[in-house]
Amino acid sequence: MADKMRIVRRMALLGAILVLVGAVSLYIFYNKDRNSIPQGFVKGNGRLEATEVDIATKPAGRLTEVLVKEGDFVQKNQVVARMDTSTLQAQLRQAEAEVMRARQARQTAVSRVEGIRLRMELAGKELQRSKNLYEKGVSTQQQYDRDLTSKQAYDSEYAAAKSSVAEVDASIEAAIAQTLRLKADIEDCMLKSPIDGPVLTRLAEPGEVLPAGGKVLTIVDPTDIYMNVYLSENLAGRIPLGAEAKVVLDALSDRPFAARVAYVSEKAQFTPKEVEAMEERQKLVFRVTVSLQEYGDPRLKPGMPGVSFIRIDKAAQWTDFR
Repeated sequence: MADKMRIVRRMALLGAILVLVGAVSLYIFYNKDRNSIPQGFVKGNGRLEATEVDIATKPAGRLTEVLVKEGDFVQKNQVVARMDTSTLQAQLRQAEAEVMRARQARQTAVSRVEGIRLRMELAGKELQRSKNLYEKGVSTQQQYDRDLTSKQAYDSEYAAAKSSVAEVDASIEAAIAQTLRLKADIEDCMLKSPIDGPVLTRLAEPGEVLPAGGKVLTIVDPTDIYMNVYLSENLAGRIPLGAEAKVVLDALSDRPFAARVAYVSEKAQFTPKEVEAMEERQKLVFRVTVSLQEYGDPRLKPGMPGVSFIRIDKAAQWTDFR
């Protein structure tokens, strides 16, 4: 009876060992299939990133309005914020008044030139008559000299008057340039988005006094989404620029996104500290930027983790990496 019980216990123990070995083998096989990638491909983990555009003030001043909120989608050239322009508007009115004053001064200067021109022509005729009379012995040398001096004086006065008109013209151009500059400054106070995209952060509120270059909003460019992955030297050295890639995101594993290799670093660096495994942080790696070619999905957001698969052999066929 005791021998029979020992045999039963041994058989039970052997069965348990076989079940455990089978479970371990199945686990290893499952994970090996899931994590393996075909020949001709490399992969790297990363997070989505996107180009961020800061909308900032050009002149210093007080912020009067912010017309959008975080998450709003703005269009290119849409006014998203306004600065106080009351001082600039006053300066513009002053500059426009200066343009009007200079134009009136030009009319006066032109009239003066015309009056001097008429007197100069009369002096020229008188000089010619005096010369004829002097040559005939009817007029005196003194009269001839007097008429000659008068003609020369009018010539000089005429030249000076024309020069004053040129100075007034220059002052008009300067006043017009001042108005154009002020109009440009006022236009710069209307902060516009240079791209289509969602507002990522709102950095200032109405009433704040900002310096020149003070940031108001940050907008994400949804057409420039990419993922940085870090690969070892033996892998990065085999990746050509423009190589075809696909990005599979953890949150959107239902579809891969087409991509291209846009950049391969020429200098090795330590793996960024965001990589949690200590053994991986101690390795030198090369940064590879994979730029998405499909970015129309509104679910794509910076910061989403995922995997980039890069084809290094053009003969290799794409398979389902999900």
